[in-house]
Amino acid sequence: MKLNHFVIGIAFIIASCSSASAPLVPAENGLDAGREFIDACLKGDFERASYYMLDSKENKAILDKIEKEYREKDKEGRQELRSASINIKEVSEPNDSTVILFHSTSLDTTGKKIIIIKQNNRWLVNANQAN
Repeated sequence: MKLNHFVIGIAFIIASCSSASAPLVPAENGLDAGREFIDACLKGDFERASYYMLDSKENKAILDKIEKEYREKDKEGRQELRSASINIKEVSEPNDSTVILFHSTSLDTTGKKIIIIKQNNRWLVNANQAN
């Protein structure tokens, strides 16, 4: 009986460890924060995208719009987004706490701009200032 409880306990621990998602790690620089944000949006991971975004009402509204557009796509459309690659066109750093990232994706070659700022020692996307 004790062996059964032990085996069930071990199985439960293994199952809970394998289903736990990796903790989110702050970006080391503006380029990493921008890439993480874009990648999260493409993959439909809006919790991760939010983690790399400056917390504001305007940014929340922008992320909600991106999520809505993502959810409106059919299964194939979402899969295309998840497999899309990010193409970095240009990175500029007007100062030590701002990075401007011009990018496109393999699905949408239209150039887009995002601004990443360093606030409270964290690099965060400020989508409200983009384009």
